Amino acid sequence: MFTRIARRYDLVNRWMTWGQDLRWRREVLNLTTLPVGGRLLDVGTGTGDLVLKAWQQDKSLLAVGADFTPAMMHQGRLRPGGDSIQWVSSDALDLPFMEGSFDAVVSAYLLRNVVDVERSLTEQYRVLKHGCPVVCLDTTPPPGDFWHFPVRLYLRHIVPLIGKLIAGDIQAYEYLPQSTERFIGVEALASCMLRVGFRDVQFRRFMGGAMAIHWGVKWVNTISICG
Repeated sequence: MFTRIARRYDLVNRWMTWGQDLRWRREVLNLTTLPVGGRLLDVGTGTGDLVLKAWQQDKSLLAVGADFTPAMMHQGRLRPGGDSIQWVSSDALDLPFMEGSFDAVVSAYLLRNVVDVERSLTEQYRVLKHGCPVVCLDTTPPPGDFWHFPVRLYLRHIVPLIGKLIAGDIQAYEYLPQSTERFIGVEALASCMLRVGFRDVQFRRFMGGAMAIHWGVKWVNTISICG
């Protein structure tokens, strides 16, 4: 499915979020507090929106984008700066990196697509240095408040229509609202991060509660700290 929509993926994202996904991704990077010349891993990088933006902010960064859909990463390589990113074909449940390799791990729209959220977070925890942050952006089930009905209406009817008109693939964009409504809630995801070992876990919701950023820090020990 992601191979089919790779060429139009970024354009559809811009349209269906009214361009707000760019602001949310900037917020993700602001929460990483990366050191100059640090190491960043973007898991489920897709076309590289996050990792490319991070590299543009600091060209001394070792920026790694990992994804299991080569067609998505191919689109990322074609973008300005794409040759400066380390693109790695990888399963988010079995990352091919040593423990404590990165100063920050980020993801956008990854976790609702994996078959085991806790295992994916465990892998992200493993490859982080102690004291360093993980930041995750993803859709989330609409809350049961005023926004519940309009958000569900938008996800179920407007998003697939945008996908059909721009990407020519209504099935892929019917999957988005289905996977969003099946995904665990923001509190449950925060609890999952705590079980894995992250501390200072927080989250912030956007777009009427249909989008959220979660972040936390790998538990600091006395041997090694971030940076």
